[in-house]
Amino acid sequence: MSNRKSRSRQTGVPMITEEQINDLVLQLHRLLPELGNNRRSGKVSASRVLQETCSYIRNLSKEVDDLSERLSQLLESTDSAQAALIRSLLMQ
Repeated sequence: MSNRKSRSRQTGVPMITEEQINDLVLQLHRLLPELGNNRRSGKVSASRVLQETCSYIRNLSKEVDDLSERLSQLLESTDSAQAALIRSLLMQ
């Protein structure tokens, strides 16, 4: 802990408290569908919450990429007027 304090003083960056870290981990836990909806699981380690968060973000990113690809294919297969309409709706 003293090493953290000395680094904080050197960089001028305020130190985050253990309570703040715990609050952030709890917030992440509540946001994760796999963990947040399963109240029966009891306590889950911060490590597991962080691992699940990383996995969830990777899955969301992949889903966005897949949906973007599907949208591109859809726009290519429609006529230009429909494609223009879809693009204008997406830009709103």
